[in-house]
Amino acid sequence: MDAKLMHAVQYSGYGGGTHALKHVEVPVPEPKIDEVLIKVEAATLNPVDWKIQKGMLRPFLPRKFPTIPGTDIAGEVVQAGSGVKRFKTGDKVVALLSHATGGALAEYAIAKENLTVARPPEVSAPEGAALPVAALTAHQALTRSANIKLDGSGEKKNILITAASGGVGHYTVQLAKLGNTHVTATCGARNIDFVKGLGADEVLDYKTAEGAALKSPSGKKYDFVIHGATGIPWATFEPNLSATGKVIDLTPSPSAMLTFAMKKLTFSKKQLVPLLMIPKTENFDYIVNLVKEGKLKTFIDSKHPLSKAEDAWDRIMSGHATGKIIIDP
Repeated sequence: MDAKLMHAVQYSGYGGGTHALKHVEVPVPEPKIDEVLIKVEAATLNPVDWKIQKGMLRPFLPRKFPTIPGTDIAGEVVQAGSGVKRFKTGDKVVALLSHATGGALAEYAIAKENLTVARPPEVSAPEGAALPVAALTAHQALTRSANIKLDGSGEKKNILITAASGGVGHYTVQLAKLGNTHVTATCGARNIDFVKGLGADEVLDYKTAEGAALKSPSGKKYDFVIHGATGIPWATFEPNLSATGKVIDLTPSPSAMLTFAMKKLTFSKKQLVPLLMIPKTENFDYIVNLVKEGKLKTFIDSKHPLSKAEDAWDRIMSGHATGKIIIDP
């Protein structure tokens, strides 16, 4: 490596929001036997990034301070560990970094070989970087938790998707419509046309009385709810669920976990199911291939240079991004 130092953004403790972010020069990391060193061409932020900084996942994350936040990147392999078989120098890739170590907001980042996939020429760096956490979460919620077959087979399911215009939500709507589904979605008034354009059959403004009640305009009961919003009690979901309806909670709160336990204990057929995204290489490849084929689109809320990462951090903390926030080194 010619470059010994790289520009990165890091913070040294919990809290502080954008004011705690510092621009630093740090050594370019060295890949271990099963890792690749990637020159970052694009990165993206997810809500979990600012939640980690705020201390909502302490004492587990981050593993140590100072830490370089972010997990989702696209770029070019510049060095491969001695045990790496699938990638070589010059390969274009998309990678999911560990939440424990982060590393995305930098000029170079280290990724595990098994959480790195090839990026075809048809998929731009920003499109690729947007995918790992958000699209894999949407994919797992639909295919594993809701058992939706994305080839369109299987019996018809009625699905509600909350926060449908956000990073996870906008992928969830598109992926759900690859399956045999009727999709009702919630979002803010300004994004109704956007979410309809993603393929949603019905869209509710969450600030209206009808939207707050989550009632399908066509009167359908939901077999599954892919729930990415916050602050909605179980009592709002329950009357809108089918007899065996399930709420798949992407960001479960302590009260949601209590509901999950109570429903299990009482053998209720209506359940709340917390989702912990477990990335798998084959699902990662599948998602990237959908983008290549034009079947899944990434919508970019805004782009920011690494030198102004604070603006991107402000945007993700606002909770009002439509699609994904991209950072270009």
